[in-house]
Amino acid sequence: MDTIVHLLVAHGLVVVFVNVLAAQLFLPLPMVPVLVVMGMGGEVALGALFATALGACVVADLVWYASGQRYGGRVLRTVCRLSMSPDSCVRQTQSLFTRWGVWTLVVAKFIPGLGPISTALSGQTRVSLPVFIALDAIGASLFVGVAIGLGRAFHSAVDSVLGMLAGFGEVGLAVIVVALLLFIAFRWAQRFWLIRALRMTRISVAELQRLRASDTPHAIYDVRAAASRERDGAIPGARPWSVDAKELPPAAASPEVEIVVYCDCPNDYSAAKVAYRLRQAGFTNVRPLHGGIDAWIAAGLPLERLEAAACAA
Repeated sequence: MDTIVHLLVAHGLVVVFVNVLAAQLFLPLPMVPVLVVMGMGGEVALGALFATALGACVVADLVWYASGQRYGGRVLRTVCRLSMSPDSCVRQTQSLFTRWGVWTLVVAKFIPGLGPISTALSGQTRVSLPVFIALDAIGASLFVGVAIGLGRAFHSAVDSVLGMLAGFGEVGLAVIVVALLLFIAFRWAQRFWLIRALRMTRISVAELQRLRASDTPHAIYDVRAAASRERDGAIPGARPWSVDAKELPPAAASPEVEIVVYCDCPNDYSAAKVAYRLRQAGFTNVRPLHGGIDAWIAAGLPLERLEAAACAA
């Protein structure tokens, strides 16, 4: 613990820049505690500390913005695969963007996991660079300012905690590390068992094409966020449906109807959750589309542009 504190004192601004940059690039590093400790005051001027942390945030966010602009939804799904809640990761961010637009950037850093996704989504949706930088800088300033302000306002309490941890020496540091690792292991175990519960037979794009061309009664449900449906279009004949809806889809009135559900999330997660719920309700012919809308687009198949009212359903 003494080594960590000494490192912050001796190389404060460099440590802050590297730490904040890495954390904003979605590496599991403790950014807020570092800013709080450095905000207590001491060797580093608060103005220089604020500017360094703000600069690191903006640099990292520009990387996400450029990645979203170039690679689109692939970046979002890659980030969400690293998330501990991949089923709601993309969907919740897109819902916020639908509701608040680019102003989401102002509050994104205060919501765990939302920052990188919202900045990548800004690039994907072609938010102009000057607007992005302005709103991102406002959001980053608020976040950094709050963290540094907490350290300054409660410096006595923070100093007492650091003193206590330093008193425990290496044992205290080991306890903190073990507790953090146990928490991460618990969350990943939850994710693993949920994925196992949702493991079921998928339908391929080729099989879906044959189903659509046949006389077999079927229904196709699109459980993506409204913003995705409006931007990318949908599989022809698909009906929008919310993954959070409590009631059953209206076209699924008969258990004999073959139902296909698709999304744009990692591992077809949201589609599998809806399919799992339908199976629990007695519908036996329910399958998620393997690869979701991306597999359909990659196959070069046509898309249907939905009306704005339908997208909001």
